[in-house]
Amino acid sequence: METTVELATEHVPLAGLLKLAGVADSGGHAKHLVQAGLVRVDGEPETRRGAKIRPGAVVDVDTDPPVRIAVT
Repeated sequence: METTVELATEHVPLAGLLKLAGVADSGGHAKHLVQAGLVRVDGEPETRRGAKIRPGAVVDVDTDPPVRIAVT
């Protein structure tokens, strides 16, 4: 599944993005996805739930089905 999230700010924390995109139901769920190594930002594994995600980034989440989030 591919989705696009448009930011109204300069950046958003990774966990917040996962919630905005509907991938995570809660902050705890987002934390689990990140800490389990299921999230990649621009092709690189990301284990910091507070990582700043900026427009132009692509976030992949290894769920079933896999999710790709394009940030604009």
